[in-house]
Amino acid sequence: MKRLIPLLLALALTAGCKISYSFSGTSIQSDVNTITINFIEYRAPRVNPSLSNDLTEAIRTQFRRMTRLEQVDMDGDMEISGQITGYDVSTAAVTANEVAARNKLTVTVKIQFSDKKHPEEDFDRAFSAYSEYDSTNTLDAVESTLCQEIIDKLVEDIFNASVAQW
Repeated sequence: MKRLIPLLLALALTAGCKISYSFSGTSIQSDVNTITINFIEYRAPRVNPSLSNDLTEAIRTQFRRMTRLEQVDMDGDMEISGQITGYDVSTAAVTANEVAARNKLTVTVKIQFSDKKHPEEDFDRAFSAYSEYDSTNTLDAVESTLCQEIIDKLVEDIFNASVAQW
């Protein structure tokens, strides 16, 4: 009987609490059921013709795989839109002779996220990711591999900021 009283007390105290846990690490409110993921526009001065489409599809795939949200073309409970604002190559490491040993491709994306049912979660912010490559290679030779690495990083950051709140 003495063991039963603490157990009943613990059950009574937690009966009104609702704990929500997700194996994907998301914290989506139960009243949010749909998401609209708009095409990420390309507005960077340097052109990569497939980056907008690849990034948009990667974001959609991540939400399809990791959430219960239904993707809709318009008027979703949540909405993501954005623009690629930077696509830049810079020197990452220099040799003793002041020659570039490694270069870095950086992609910057400005993302607008809105949650119509929970507007306190809304944000408008920039995300940036990069990948380095040996300067003996041309950008054309490694661009597709670098872009995939960068897209993976950007998608993770955007996903975490919007539904995992990390």
